[in-house]
Amino acid sequence: MSERRAYPNAPVVLVAIEIRHPVADELSKQSLMALKRHLASRCPLAIPASGVSITATASGVQQESYTWPRYVSRDKTTAVTFRDGAIIVETMRYGQYERLRDLVQMAVEGRQQFAPADGVERIGMRYINEVRVPELRSLTDWSEWVAPSLSGPAMIEQPEGQELSAWQGVTVFGSQVASGSIVRHGAFEGYAVSPAGDLNRPTPPPGPFFLIDVDSYWVPEGETPDLKPDNAMARLDDLNLTAKGLFEGLITDRLRNEVLRVER
Repeated sequence: MSERRAYPNAPVVLVAIEIRHPVADELSKQSLMALKRHLASRCPLAIPASGVSITATASGVQQESYTWPRYVSRDKTTAVTFRDGAIIVETMRYGQYERLRDLVQMAVEGRQQFAPADGVERIGMRYINEVRVPELRSLTDWSEWVAPSLSGPAMIEQPEGQELSAWQGVTVFGSQVASGSIVRHGAFEGYAVSPAGDLNRPTPPPGPFFLIDVDSYWVPEGETPDLKPDNAMARLDDLNLTAKGLFEGLITDRLRNEVLRVER
C-alpha cells in the first residue's frame, strides 16, 4: 500500500474509490462517447453496470432496476463507473498508488469536461486486504503476523468440540457522518472478495486469511465545494496516506519480511 515501495507480494485484493457528487442529469449519448474516448488508453471496454435496488417503504418493498455507464480494462480487472451521483473507480490488480491515482484523475477530468457535476459531497477510499500466510496451522494462529490488539478471540477458551470458524471486529476513527476511517478485521476462511464477481481477480487456493479492510473517507464541512481534479486528488492523497498508516500499524515485521516482501 506504499506509493513507491509497494510490497511485491501485497495482500490487496480490491481498491475502490468513490467520489460522490450531487445527482446529475443522465449522460447523453454524445457525452458517453466522449468519456469512452477519454478513458480508452486504460479502460476501453464499455460494459454497463446493472443491478436492482431494493427500498423498504410504508407501503411495502420497492424494487428498481438500474444501469450505469462503466468502462473496463481489457483484462477486466479495473473499471470506472459513472453513476448519477458518483464516480467509482475499482481495481483488483493493484500495483502502485500513482497508477490508480492517474486513472481517478482521468475519470474526474472526463466527467467535468463532458458532463460536469455540481460539486463534491464525499470522497472515499477502501483497501480490502486478504493476508495469507503459507502453512498457517489454524484460524487462531495469527499472533506473529498481525498486531496483538487484533488477536482478542485467540485468548478465549474454545468450547469443547467446537473449533473457531471465524471472528471479526470493527474499529471506527473520527465520525461515521464526517471525515474518518473504518477498519474491519478478523480471521476467515475462503475469500473476502468473491472470485465470481464482475471483475477478475487473482485467485489463490481457498484457505485461512486475515482480513484488513480499511475504509477512509472525507466529507466537506459546510458548503459543497466545486469538484476540481486537483482538489479531489489532494484529498485522495491524504486518504491514501491514512490507509497506508493504518495498515502498517496492524501488521508485524515478520509478515513484512517473510511474506509481503517475497517476490511471487
